[in-house]
Amino acid sequence: MGIFARTAGLPVVGPLRGLTWLARQIAAAAEQEMADPARIEAALLTLERRLNAGEIDDAEFEAQEAVLLASLSAQQAAGAESAAAPAPLHLAGDGRPG
Repeated sequence: MGIFARTAGLPVVGPLRGLTWLARQIAAAAEQEMADPARIEAALLTLERRLNAGEIDDAEFEAQEAVLLASLSAQQAAGAESAAAPAPLHLAGDGRPG
């Protein structure tokens, strides 16, 4: 029954697994892009340019700047936490570090 059920379900399950994998890849890429400090720095420069051009006022600039700086600060804190975490210890087959 196991092989038959797998084979019979393959036309349905196969594409669903593909879509699930694709969704995970897109989510990971989006998270990586959102976490890119260069993106936030570019947004800060654009924001400053808009302020200098008179497209936004000081209050809007300060509000958007605060959001971007908080995001950058959170990323830096998360980076510091992951850097402080010890690397996993890999052992050789006989129990010695390898």
